[in-house]
Amino acid sequence: MQKSFRITEDAAEQILQSMSQTDPTTGSLRIAAKRRPDGSIDYAMGFDEADETDTVLEQYSVEVLIGVTSLDLLAGALLDCVRLETNGAKEFIFLNPNDPQFVPPDEKRL
Repeated sequence: MQKSFRITEDAAEQILQSMSQTDPTTGSLRIAAKRRPDGSIDYAMGFDEADETDTVLEQYSVEVLIGVTSLDLLAGALLDCVRLETNGAKEFIFLNPNDPQFVPPDEKRL
């Protein structure tokens, strides 16, 4: 069985905050992934409406859309929101075992 894409509660909180500051008819959060020539993965996020071929997941009150072409690349991945040590800003990070540059995090956080 293929693992699903997941988001953390911290990521959901930040996404919901962003959604509240935009048009309320924005829709859902679309996550896209594309493999680069070197094997690493590029990610994109934005608000969108669901397409009939999308996989739709709901976690922590956030509806996530994943297109067919991104589904395998995002299987088992986790979206988190962390505070950077350098400047204290919040940033989304993808923890994806499908990416050759992936380094497993400290399991205590997850």
